[in-house]
Amino acid sequence: MRSAARALATAWGYIERAQERKRMGIGDKVLFTLAIALVLFGIVMVYSASAVLATERYGTQYHFLARQTVWAMLGLLVMFGAMRVDYHLYQHPRLLALAVIGTLLLLVAVFFFPAVNGAHRWIRWRSFSIQPSELARFTLILFLAAHLDRRIPAGIKRFELTFLPCALVTGAMMGLVALEPDLGMAASLGLLLVVMLSLANVPVRHQAALGVGVLPALAWLIFHVEWRWERILAYLDPWQDPLGTGFQAIQSLIALGSGGITGVGFAQGKQKLFFLPEPHTDFIFAHIGEEWGWVGTSLVLLAFGILLWRGMRIARYAPDTFGMLLGGGIVAAILTQALFHMSVAVGLLPVKGTPLPLISYGGSSLVTTMAEIGVLLNIAQQARPEDV
Repeated sequence: MRSAARALATAWGYIERAQERKRMGIGDKVLFTLAIALVLFGIVMVYSASAVLATERYGTQYHFLARQTVWAMLGLLVMFGAMRVDYHLYQHPRLLALAVIGTLLLLVAVFFFPAVNGAHRWIRWRSFSIQPSELARFTLILFLAAHLDRRIPAGIKRFELTFLPCALVTGAMMGLVALEPDLGMAASLGLLLVVMLSLANVPVRHQAALGVGVLPALAWLIFHVEWRWERILAYLDPWQDPLGTGFQAIQSLIALGSGGITGVGFAQGKQKLFFLPEPHTDFIFAHIGEEWGWVGTSLVLLAFGILLWRGMRIARYAPDTFGMLLGGGIVAAILTQALFHMSVAVGLLPVKGTPLPLISYGGSSLVTTMAEIGVLLNIAQQARPEDV
């Protein structure tokens, strides 16, 4: 009875605080407006990039447009919901345990579903599908923020209390994601761990232990898997095999080069005519470069730069350490994914399928990212009034 009473009192406290935040508004109008603008721009560019492909595969040019619009509407609802939920709720140990265990089970469940392009990354049921690795990123941020907050300041230097639990949970998620296989997402989870350990001022010697354990495994996964090694060779010189391993990188560069300063015009791109693979997902930045040119890609870079500025500002002025860690982790996750996508498009990194947050086609990525932004906006609502 006492436990139920405490739970009821806690829930009522969250409801009261939600009502107070409702009167306070959205928290950061710049971030809110930017997120909506990027989503709307993404819907337009997904249509432009996918119309021909959709007609070829599904008999209608609006297939991907319709699905992305539905996902965007769902993402908007999730973002508004996350804005109204007190972010301190995510510190609750039982909720965190449920989230971590549930995510790990989903990462295991993907292996019981048919592979797509040789990889087990999706849970599919009829027309519905989710990618658990996107959820794993968000869950990991919540877990790391809550765990590190509990260890500050007394136990932050304790290896067995601070670093080891973080490394074990992250390692479990990285291992399952790498087995899908999705080495890029696995590496991004490891990078996220490093960023959040740094934000919490965990001793560098503990972080070095992560490199000792991960780097040899990463090297083995690259050099002992033939197709990954071929991607590295194609990255170094894509013209060695222009119709094979180097095809994607070359077509992406052609798209960007064709755009020039101002682009060839909306819906006038040629690379989407079955030259540039996956122009609506993994290479949408190259498609933007072709149709909108240097001006368009620069504006996209500027948008993510503003997102970085507003997000880190929110983390800086968060009312507590948990809010700072949570906000910093979310910003790091979104920006590293965006930079990875754009770096692949311009040839700075080997080809790897990574969506551009808020813009690329894909429901799991879009909804998860909008949920993360909703949490950021909730943190902003609770910032000190003089810092808003």
